[in-house]
Amino acid sequence: MRIAATVLALYLTACASMAPTVERPVLSDRLFCGLSIPGGGTVTQADLEKFVNEVVEPRFPQGFTMWRAQGRWRGGSEEVMVLEIIHPLDERLGNAVAEIATEYRKRFQQEAVMRVMMPARMEMEE
Repeated sequence: MRIAATVLALYLTACASMAPTVERPVLSDRLFCGLSIPGGGTVTQADLEKFVNEVVEPRFPQGFTMWRAQGRWRGGSEEVMVLEIIHPLDERLGNAVAEIATEYRKRFQQEAVMRVMMPARMEMEE
């Protein structure tokens, strides 16, 4: 019994020491924005650049990442723009991401913009 308790204590200590330490928790926010406009047409590269310059960049001047992907929405295939923003856990920044999604929906007549939020650990080599 004593050996089992010692082994368990060592195991728990090892697990605790292997857990990553996060100095500042961050959130990975991803917005999935459809590029097809209901009723016809698509969001062009020029439209995206203007949207990013006017809506995204002012809210997140420290940076973000965008890429195109192929998705499916309600039975149809669609090209999407994925916008990923890594930011500290902060209600103001979370609200800023929601504002971006709302403006995208309005500007490009979208039914929805999907938002996925994931806790993340950020390390930067500078």
